[in-house]
Amino acid sequence: MNTRVLYLFAALALVQSLAAQSNPAAQPDSAAFDSDGTAHITRVVPMPSTISPEAQKWLASLTLKKAGRETLAERRAHADAWRAQNSAEARKIYPVNVEETSIAGVRTDIITPLAAPEINCNRVLINLHGGGFNSDSGSLIEGIPISNLAKIKVVSVYYRLAPENPFPAAVDDVVAVYKQLLKTYKPQSIGIFGTSAGAILTAEVTVRLKQSGLPLPAALGIFSGLADFSQPGDSWQLFTLDGFPGELNPTDQSHLPNDAYVGKTDRRDPILSPLFADLHGMPPSLLVTSTRDILLSSTTIFHRALLRAGDDAQLVVFEALPHAFWYHFQLPETKEAIEVMAKFFDEKVGGQP
Repeated sequence: MNTRVLYLFAALALVQSLAAQSNPAAQPDSAAFDSDGTAHITRVVPMPSTISPEAQKWLASLTLKKAGRETLAERRAHADAWRAQNSAEARKIYPVNVEETSIAGVRTDIITPLAAPEINCNRVLINLHGGGFNSDSGSLIEGIPISNLAKIKVVSVYYRLAPENPFPAAVDDVVAVYKQLLKTYKPQSIGIFGTSAGAILTAEVTVRLKQSGLPLPAALGIFSGLADFSQPGDSWQLFTLDGFPGELNPTDQSHLPNDAYVGKTDRRDPILSPLFADLHGMPPSLLVTSTRDILLSSTTIFHRALLRAGDDAQLVVFEALPHAFWYHFQLPETKEAIEVMAKFFDEKVGGQP
């Protein structure tokens, strides 16, 4: 199964890159199904006209990237270079002040807007970066725009990484920071958000707080995440981190992802996989994803679970873009997404003295 699907979707990515230069109707579609329902599919996917020209250009550029496996050291080096470049770009577009410090023994960056209304002095957001739990691809990149637009202080947390520090080390670090902030801020004046690994961690930390009887934050931002490590969602079988291009790694119950982070923990543990927790009374949540996001399924599954629990949960799905596209500031869709995120926190996080 996996070999055929890998080849077929590699062909799909190539077809997409050529679609603008050739006649899509000349490319054959096909679908064959095994007795167990496994699908072997080729499809012509023209460049979507429903997204901005900037997004179309970016999608086309992704088909030219060289795919290949990286060592952990290489992955971290590339992530560090990417983060330095894009956080500098973020500061040009969204000016803020950044101070390196530590809270409860955990390294953090304090991001503050250049100017803010008096009421916002009593509000704070905690940002948890992405990077697959084993690198840092998003600190500052995520926190800077939100701080600038919402005019709220953001604490960006450099939690411990796997494989050196598997679950629950990252959860422990964020909980420690949160408990320290509770000494200064009311819980209804605190929000937590993150992308990818940071989105997962946002939900995990909140369930840990709930189980511990600690007051919950006012709002959560779960931007392309998952809440169930025990089984892959459908979009995991269809997309790569770049959508269609790149190496596709379909998986099944015998080989689930994120082993280094999960460690020896039961994958249905309610903190590791909040889908199995009591979700009643969770804070208002904003979930954001896109239709070519590898975690599209996982994000929407968790959204429905929150709704079933009677929680206030909003879902925004963008068109045709891959995982965490809001890291790319050249896209009008990124500006729109970040403004939606900032508006949500401005509305949900209180500023009581």
